[in-house]
Amino acid sequence: MPSMNELVRQHTALDDSDLEWLHLLVSEWQLLSDLSFADLVLWVPTRDGTRYVSVAQMRPNTGPTSYQDDMVGHLVPRGRRPMLDVALDEGRIVREGDPEWREEVPVRIESIPVRRAARVLGVIARNTNLLTVRTPSRLELTYLQSASDLAQMIAAGSFPFPDQQVDMDASPRVGDGLIRLDADGIVQYASPNALSAYHRLGLAADLLGHHLGRTTAELAPTRGPVDEALAKVASGWAPREFEIESADGVIQFRAIPLKPKGTRIGSLVLLRDVTELRRRERELMTKDATIREIHHRVKNNLQTVAALLRLQARRIESERGREALEEAVRRVGSIAIVHETLSQNLDERVEFDEIADRVLAMVAEISPGKVTGRRSGRFGILDAEVATPLSMVLTEVLQNALEHGFREGETGTVEVTAVRGGTSKEARLLVTVQDDGVGLPAGFDPHRSGNLGLQIVRTLVEGELGGTFDMVPAPERGTQVILDIPVETQK
Repeated sequence: MPSMNELVRQHTALDDSDLEWLHLLVSEWQLLSDLSFADLVLWVPTRDGTRYVSVAQMRPNTGPTSYQDDMVGHLVPRGRRPMLDVALDEGRIVREGDPEWREEVPVRIESIPVRRAARVLGVIARNTNLLTVRTPSRLELTYLQSASDLAQMIAAGSFPFPDQQVDMDASPRVGDGLIRLDADGIVQYASPNALSAYHRLGLAADLLGHHLGRTTAELAPTRGPVDEALAKVASGWAPREFEIESADGVIQFRAIPLKPKGTRIGSLVLLRDVTELRRRERELMTKDATIREIHHRVKNNLQTVAALLRLQARRIESERGREALEEAVRRVGSIAIVHETLSQNLDERVEFDEIADRVLAMVAEISPGKVTGRRSGRFGILDAEVATPLSMVLTEVLQNALEHGFREGETGTVEVTAVRGGTSKEARLLVTVQDDGVGLPAGFDPHRSGNLGLQIVRTLVEGELGGTFDMVPAPERGTQVILDIPVETQK
């Protein structure tokens, strides 16, 4: 299915600012759909003015749909749907006409012009399934009246609010709880869910007939100057989102002023009980903080171990023993780098490029000559269970290249190249470490070598990482180590 951006740019003459207004509308119109109990389809005239193209569609959460099929991308000629023509040409809401019958279902059609400043950009077709229509309750009448007010605001270009970006996935919805206020902030209607939310805050009485702002300020745990501001915000004077937390619960609010004819006649207040959601978020934050603290302590302990090994190396007279301890220091240090990075993240994933650069710099310190190390390509974000063994593998491969690829006093280069590829189901990371040193000795087999470092590399790459490892002569000079490792697709 084509996106709204593609459809608007392909078929219409709207510019980027017009498209941005349509996106703002579509981000808000679930509210209109739910209050109307109706499907919404956004039609925009084509560039030549002979047709309409449907660029977006919304189904209600509060009632049955009128469209079983997706309408996005459909083109209809001008004249086939006269109500669209009238709404677009005259810039007014059109409700005239008899219901349409679709698959033995009567559907009432209304057209709402979408105005931005002095121009009408398109038309919303509001389609209501009449099959389940019954005598409306007080809740339904409040919904429908509020939907009518919002429709008039869309037709006048005063809704959505351009200075307020709303995340509809996180904001309260109509079914979560709704309160209708008059122009003075007095509650005219409160849905059962809204009343339950206020009872969670500590309200013992009914809300009907009370000033919502003052009632909310009295229930809020804060006192003093904040109460006056809270009372005004809760009265719906301006479009705002806020939360109130008491000892017994957390309630999320969204205030929407209603100005169908330019003058504020009242407000809608949507609210949702998010007590359990916030509790789970706090638990996750506590767990995240605990995990980061663990990584921080592991890093400190590893650095302590490395320091002890370094001290011990200085006291050993045997050259081979001292070199073995120095290698162990670097191995421990590479793991410490990963834990240090994890201690600064909110999840168990790390940006490995920084780790690779630090490992490269750490290993380069042992270079017997003036060998330059560099990195090209990107490792990207890796899970901790991949990053830790990979950092050790990289340490061993680089250490091997610097120790055995170059003689005392020689200059040269070691380059680490990383390429991510593969399919969405099986992504892979290809790492190449290439030096321009003396190359491999004759008959050398990396898979049979008794070198401890290469044994560690083989074990980690093939055992823990499930990848492959090879060491071959470089195309021109030196040695090339190739690592092919499966990784999760980066999200």
